[in-house]
Amino acid sequence: MEIVLIRHSITASNLKNRYNGATDDPLCREGIALARESGCFPDVDRVFVTPLRRTQETAAILFPRAAQTVVPGLREMDFGDFENRSADEMADDPAYRAWVDGGCTAPCPRGEQMSGFCDRCERAFAELVRAERDAGRLVFVIHGGSIRAVLHGFYEQRRPFYDWYAKNCRGFRASLDWDGDRPVLRACTPLETLNELEAPAHG
Repeated sequence: MEIVLIRHSITASNLKNRYNGATDDPLCREGIALARESGCFPDVDRVFVTPLRRTQETAAILFPRAAQTVVPGLREMDFGDFENRSADEMADDPAYRAWVDGGCTAPCPRGEQMSGFCDRCERAFAELVRAERDAGRLVFVIHGGSIRAVLHGFYEQRRPFYDWYAKNCRGFRASLDWDGDRPVLRACTPLETLNELEAPAHG
């Protein structure tokens, strides 16, 4: 099975470098333009998205004929009190400084903790691919953090969470194998352009 993980296009919060997790803002003008420039793939008939509009709007542009299946467990991390604020805006916030100094692993005030977020994404991904075990390819339009959580949790060569960075409207493709009942991702490569989706996967 091939797995395609694409990060949603640009929002106004992305342009301002704000923590944009649970905040449900839509694509901005630049985001709509980027999605349109990234390609249109009418042959894809199904795509997995999250409850947040930015994933659904991106998927509707990239895959206009695809039915969208919402996967709540793959939504972005909830940054709590840090939501919709930038690092510069929180430079003098003691709670934010403590969170960053601790490697961003502690719970966000009134938000999620990194470990819980990763566990949530891993459970949702594993449950979905088990249910779709006979599919040839699964396409996801989700979030940067969710992509990191999935690859950090399931890639065969363990790598740090923050190594798995995807730009907006970019992502990764990988082949999915099984270790018993546990999914394993192999041969993961970055998608430098989405036009690569039209080429056969390797590995």
